[in-house]
Amino acid sequence: MKINGLVKGFVEDESLPWESVGDGVQRKILAYDDRLMVVRVRFESGGIGPLHHHPHSQITYVESGVFEIEMDGVKRVLKGGDAYYVASGLVHGAVCLEQGVLVDAFSPTREDFLL
Repeated sequence: MKINGLVKGFVEDESLPWESVGDGVQRKILAYDDRLMVVRVRFESGGIGPLHHHPHSQITYVESGVFEIEMDGVKRVLKGGDAYYVASGLVHGAVCLEQGVLVDAFSPTREDFLL
């Protein structure tokens, strides 16, 4: 498995840096190979993951917090322990209602995150 460009089998979260990606939103890439990527995204209350779309399939696990998730014009409030699936090309976004963390899995890897 490639992890941040290295071949390894274990990932220690605390050894990986957070990257700021917007007001109140940070992410860290946990692991990836050509077909799969896992990313933690930390939100402050009020942080926004703006509406967007991409060709990747995505499954997101709500690790903690409360989020208003919008997919294809439909909004739903999700909390720690919930999850959602985003099909390729579907418009989606998130608003953090209570500080929390999302764990995103993408297939294939989000090459744009590696630039």
